Amino acid sequence: MNSLVATSRNFRNAARLLGLDSKLEKSLLIPFREIKVECTIPKDDGSLVSYVGFRVQHDNARGPMKGGIRYHPEVDPDEVNALAQLMTWKTAVADIPYGGAKGGIGCSPKDLSMSELERLTRVFTQKIHDLIGIHTDVPAPDMGTNSQTMAWILDEYSKFHGHSPAVVTGKPLDLGGSLGREAATGRGVVFATEALLAEHGKSITDMTFVIQGFGNVGSWAAQLIHSRGGKVVAVSDITGAIRNPNGLDIPALLKHKAKTGTLKEFEGGDNMDLNELLVHECDVLIPCALGGVLNRENAADVKAKYIIEAANHPTDPEADEILSKKGVLILPDIYANAGGVTVSYFEWVQNIQGFMWEEDKVNQELRKYMRKAFEDIKYMCRTHNCNLRMGAFTLGVNRVARATILRGWEA
Repeated sequence: MNSLVATSRNFRNAARLLGLDSKLEKSLLIPFREIKVECTIPKDDGSLVSYVGFRVQHDNARGPMKGGIRYHPEVDPDEVNALAQLMTWKTAVADIPYGGAKGGIGCSPKDLSMSELERLTRVFTQKIHDLIGIHTDVPAPDMGTNSQTMAWILDEYSKFHGHSPAVVTGKPLDLGGSLGREAATGRGVVFATEALLAEHGKSITDMTFVIQGFGNVGSWAAQLIHSRGGKVVAVSDITGAIRNPNGLDIPALLKHKAKTGTLKEFEGGDNMDLNELLVHECDVLIPCALGGVLNRENAADVKAKYIIEAANHPTDPEADEILSKKGVLILPDIYANAGGVTVSYFEWVQNIQGFMWEEDKVNQELRKYMRKAFEDIKYMCRTHNCNLRMGAFTLGVNRVARATILRGWEA
């Protein structure tokens, strides 16, 4: 099931539980604005090449729209739409004053030189600069983009609007980025995991973990779990998968990956089949890679008792049903990976105030927001007698619906 269909289905189930008016339900689902632009740039060899860029601004009832920009060959309007909608509910679940947006350019960043990427980013910014802004829509990095991409957007935007560091988040520290931002999504995943386990009288120290994806989110989650005494027994990324039933030495594995560029041939573990990772023996499974990895083909074989969705939409609705029947507890993506957007919010606040925080303050505030959101989700689960996914969706949708009604949406 594609991500737009799955997200809309979860939204409709939440709307039904909340008893939303059908006209309001339809209004909440329709994006505020969809932007499609043609970005033509000269390549280094002098030839011209054209890429299509998108920005979907889903909802601004609770504040400026917020969401990443991804550079990936498979960027298409449906995917961007689904992710923009997810951001609306995610920011509401975290209770930060934002709406949802998402953007992207259909390109393969690894096939472009640094100067080509810069030209592409600047042309894209020129095409959308009057539709984004500090109090309108605040982009951030996503798949295939990074702090350097944000620096180019900031510079290009500032040519039109004056110095505006708060127009993007996930910037380099030297341009007003926040301490703690790089680790934020992974750290948020760990705070969310701690909250869920504590609810069941357990802690990270008692548990074994399998982590799919060893990029920014997965590697930070692994480091933080390891430092808290949790046992990470298997990890994978696109280069391969590695396991050790006694627990992997994560700092050593990070050094090995930095040195060789791969997880394979690590002395402190054995290579394993990538396809076996998701069904490997463990207490907690954390998918940190692509969407749709847990589906009807493999869900029945999952051995984990808890799944923490660090990726966007890693569990298909069919897999959701199979896993729920097995008694597996799933902490949904719109809560579990909200650490990144929460610290993006802190960065935005710091930029607007012109006053930067210490890293400890960033991490303490993140912990506070993640804890509070978990308590709010539990309250919705009790109120509507539903699972954690519907608890999170009813929480997010209800907050956006209330803001929409208060603003006078039918006027």
